[in-house]
Amino acid sequence: MWMEVNASDYATRGVLSMECEDKLWRPVMFLFKLLNEIERNYKIHDKEMLVIIRGLEAWRHLLEGVQFKFEIWTDHKNLEYFMKAQKLNRKQA
Repeated sequence: MWMEVNASDYATRGVLSMECEDKLWRPVMFLFKLLNEIERNYKIHDKEMLVIIRGLEAWRHLLEGVQFKFEIWTDHKNLEYFMKAQKLNRKQA
């Protein structure tokens, strides 16, 4: 199963697809939402993260029970940072 997401200046969209028994990938669910006035001012990497969150929230009932891993596909290079394990440091006061 994979989720492909994308954001533009005015809208977000996502497609949830799964591999069928015949080994072909078919769309299961679609997601489309216009950005409100505040969201239109977000930087592009924030818009891309927004659509990922929207997809996970909308399809949570389908994704929580899967017995295998699913992938999230996006075309935004800046989000690669979030896909790698980060070394977190505790801030000293």
